[in-house]
Amino acid sequence: MTSQRTRERLMERLFEEGIRNLQVLEAIRRTPRHLFLDEALAHRAYEDTALPIGHNQTLSQPYIVARMTELLLAGGPLDKVLEVGTGSGYQTAILAQVVERVFTVERILPLQERAKSVLREIGIRNVVFRHADGNWGWPQYGPYDAIMVTAAPAEVPAELLNQLADGGRLVIPVGEREQYLTLVVREGDNFIHQRIEPVRFVPLLAGAIHS
Repeated sequence: MTSQRTRERLMERLFEEGIRNLQVLEAIRRTPRHLFLDEALAHRAYEDTALPIGHNQTLSQPYIVARMTELLLAGGPLDKVLEVGTGSGYQTAILAQVVERVFTVERILPLQERAKSVLREIGIRNVVFRHADGNWGWPQYGPYDAIMVTAAPAEVPAELLNQLADGGRLVIPVGEREQYLTLVVREGDNFIHQRIEPVRFVPLLAGAIHS
């Protein structure tokens, strides 16, 4: 159920679904997704489906995790990446294996604490955590080579665009009733938006929660 072979089958399925970045596929193969779930759901960890992690949040479908990561990497190697919405930490773990440094923001403190613990357990050390409202990003460490958002705002927050380096890529689900995974590429003061595919994410909410 949690064996290497099960992970390899998931990696093969993602390849069949169109994921081509070998770095991303290898990170998926290496990462024990079951550790990011409650024990009762661990047996479903390697299904290609989203799963609940409490606090009305979900662990994203592996295909979406892989697709978003692949889109970020399509512009070339990345040093400094901002993730808005740490959640379980699974997406953070995948990112941390394919970029130099991840700065991740989570508004729900218990989720962040658990993610920190799991990432420490699996030996990931290049992640810096912040408990805050993700709509504001993390300006202190910007600009970022890339930004990934794992919850859906009605429109792209201006603060996040401001924290994107020139030539940088932002991958974000956008919309309320209808959501689309969107790629935004910064070219100087211009932001080129491209709709990728329909998705379903929890909404990007304001405010920080401590318990």
